[in-house]
Amino acid sequence: MSPGQQKVLAAGLIVCVLTLPFALLVVPADAVQGEAQRLMYLHVPAAWSAFLCFGAVLVASLRHLFVRNERPWAMARAAAEAGVLLTVLTLLTGSLWGALTWGTWWAWDARVITTVAMGLVYVVYLAVSGLVRTRRGRQLGSVIGIAGFLTVPLVHFSVLWWRTLHQPPTILAPSLSPPIDALMAVALAAALLGFTLLTAWAVGYRAVILREAAARGASLPEPKTSAPAPGRELLRR
Repeated sequence: MSPGQQKVLAAGLIVCVLTLPFALLVVPADAVQGEAQRLMYLHVPAAWSAFLCFGAVLVASLRHLFVRNERPWAMARAAAEAGVLLTVLTLLTGSLWGALTWGTWWAWDARVITTVAMGLVYVVYLAVSGLVRTRRGRQLGSVIGIAGFLTVPLVHFSVLWWRTLHQPPTILAPSLSPPIDALMAVALAAALLGFTLLTAWAVGYRAVILREAAARGASLPEPKTSAPAPGRELLRR
């Protein structure tokens, strides 16, 4: 781990550790949802960080189509792996929040459906980029990574385009004055910062591992060898 990565990891851990007691003990509970609303400080940063990861997949995949090395591919795959895990965390925390607020663990509304679709698109990307190990196959994976980013705005604006159980966006909302308490906004901003730093560290660290594996030839296709002649095979036996 490089010194820069160590600093990013340390900063992310410090921010998260300081944010936790502030969000749980200092920030007031929501007037309508009560204590269940505190899941926002985990649910929203997880979704935000997943969006950032898939944005990184988009940029790195675009570079991979034009650069003849594996650095952009490694970055895109690392970001996709983190993004899928964060999407799962988003769905889990959202299910718990829904159970406490709506009385149901799962509701097939537009936000949930689009989030599931987003995660599945990047699962397909990981499958293609991992199983097809030729450069042309990885370029196909890059195309999927680029096209898959279309699901990100679909998820974000789903609560505006369709009628859903979810509330409209609070931070990235069209309004210039988000309807949120000042202390809640500070706690949420700190949680977003902490998650962003930890996600950046995880993606960077994983990308280094993938690049080293590619450099050793661990992720490259095996060289084709011609089949032995029948006579030679009999002599070896």
